Amino acid sequence: MSSGTVATITGYKVGTWEVDPIHTEVGFSVRHMMVSNVRGRFLKFGAAIVIAENPVDSMVTATIDMASVDTGNEQRDNDLRSAGFFDVATYPTMTFRSSGIRPISDEDEKFLLDGDLTIRGITQSVTLEVQIGGFGPDPFGGTRVGFSATGEIKRSDFGMTGNMLIEGGGVVIADKVRINLEIEAVLKTETSSS
Repeated sequence: MSSGTVATITGYKVGTWEVDPIHTEVGFSVRHMMVSNVRGRFLKFGAAIVIAENPVDSMVTATIDMASVDTGNEQRDNDLRSAGFFDVATYPTMTFRSSGIRPISDEDEKFLLDGDLTIRGITQSVTLEVQIGGFGPDPFGGTRVGFSATGEIKRSDFGMTGNMLIEGGGVVIADKVRINLEIEAVLKTETSSS
């Protein structure tokens, strides 16, 4: 990607950004009983984003508190916290560290974000599709950026293999988990471009 491409991303700003947890959602969904999707989210997390002059040189790190899972059902949330799933007593956090960013064809504001995701002490490579929502000022004199990101993982890749069979075929909980992120971040340190 050439440096001229950055000029087409309106308001593009280089620097270190801190995720605003009040305006961010770290969510997921999974097929249930082979007929519907159950959605959940994590309420406690932190992340730092470094946006470079060339977008493909940018980086992100994130840590998520696994005990903060919220699916709207206390019994299900407790099941997810148990040793059969997240095992939060042993592995209290999930982490993500980017390893590379690639543009999607010639679409300036869409990228593939590669990284290492660690859940239950197991690290796997994952790829998220990221759409830049925009850069702009906030009412407090700051600057904000927004992103949407989606991806898919298999829970079995992270040691979560527990399940129940349904009579006639199928399982209660699908192996594939859809990741859905809506991120808003605040500029903390601006870096001047050369």
